[in-house]
Amino acid sequence: MDSLAGTALAGVPLSVLDRSRTRAGETEAETLRGTVRLAQQVEELGYHRFWVSEHHSVPGVVGSAPTVLAAAVAASTSRIRVGTGGVMLPNHQPLVVAEQFGVLESLFPGRIDMGLGRSVGFTNGIRRALGVEKDAAEDFSDQVQELLGYFSGTQQSHPQVHARPGEGLTVPPFVLAIGEGAVLAASLGLPLVIAGVKGEQELLSLINRYRTDFKPSAWAGAPYVVLAATVAVAETTKAARRLLLPEAWSSAYSRTRGVFPPLQALSTVLGIDMTEKERGFFESSLSGQIYGTPAEVDSALGGLVQRTGADEVLVTTNTYDRADLVESYRLLAELAGLRSLASR
Repeated sequence: MDSLAGTALAGVPLSVLDRSRTRAGETEAETLRGTVRLAQQVEELGYHRFWVSEHHSVPGVVGSAPTVLAAAVAASTSRIRVGTGGVMLPNHQPLVVAEQFGVLESLFPGRIDMGLGRSVGFTNGIRRALGVEKDAAEDFSDQVQELLGYFSGTQQSHPQVHARPGEGLTVPPFVLAIGEGAVLAASLGLPLVIAGVKGEQELLSLINRYRTDFKPSAWAGAPYVVLAATVAVAETTKAARRLLLPEAWSSAYSRTRGVFPPLQALSTVLGIDMTEKERGFFESSLSGQIYGTPAEVDSALGGLVQRTGADEVLVTTNTYDRADLVESYRLLAELAGLRSLASR
């Protein structure tokens, strides 16, 4: 795009979160290499950040060690910021997390982000294997403060214990929030990552409360909102919607069978004879997602950015065909003028 004028998304920073979703016929090693390759591709397109996620014992998702994968991504790229979306802090000791991010920041200075979430394993067996209880997330606020204290050298939970490397380094922290997480981010003065999973009105309410209650900190002097959204762009509305169908079917399958399967090819998904219950889950999983032609997505996503006042958009799209996914990211990048911004 030769000019940033003329689109609602012009100049909006765009970032990517990849969950390392497996595809049918693909090994888990190939999936992880695909994540690294995607980071290289979106860096070329001018995206601001590339984040990886943490899931344990979830069929169809192999992003289980986010700081390890982030190191591979950072080593294979040169400009894009790299981080986690996020490290699930209740699963870990804050000291270990501080040390891991200290290593990342030491090796890739000025490029590392520390996205933090409060989820724990979703089954009793996983939680036992991780050594945590179901209520571990209730201490999230204390865990975050202890973690940040290791970087500032002010933590008092364990006197005379220091993060090496880590202490004295600045790794930007972000809170991944649903509901009360926005309140926590405000109270600690941290940037907020939030999605409209409960509808736009709830999203607007939480963001407004975050901004109203925000207390400036050494980590952020003002509120900063990263809007997480599933976005698919193609030359036609139908083609864009089809990009989302493999993930929609995988979600419906998991809701009816308790197993989250690898993403299937579009032709396979279109040939599935769904039950009424499966069809209901399939269609509901598409609600709230943004898809369409470049003009349609510019209007929908750009409008949402304007209504929320978001400072940045984190795109979380999954589909079977990696080439189609990259093309969707390319069209979205053009709307925001990312390559022209990156070349300045």
